[in-house]
Amino acid sequence: MHIQINTDHNIQGDTRLAEVCEQLVTAALAPVASRLTRVEVHIKDIRGPKGGEDIRATVEARPEGLRPYAAHHDATEIPAAVKQAAKKLRQRLEGEFGKLATH
Repeated sequence: MHIQINTDHNIQGDTRLAEVCEQLVTAALAPVASRLTRVEVHIKDIRGPKGGEDIRATVEARPEGLRPYAAHHDATEIPAAVKQAAKKLRQRLEGEFGKLATH
């Protein structure tokens, strides 16, 4: 599973951010990782310097042989947003894989 991190112009996309995001996404998606080819994490600062719950993390997974699935979460900090978005995506993927297993 390849993980790609994308940020907007308001967020500094350095190696530390990439490491944290990769750890969070890998941990959250571990139960379904064998069925994924690539995961993309998009991080945006929605309101810029205004503050508040303005960090939006969108995690998109590309399962092998299926269409891409995505989930997003808004939070005040990047790790919280990424962790919750990845958790939502894992639940969605587990549901989809469960449906496929019954057919």
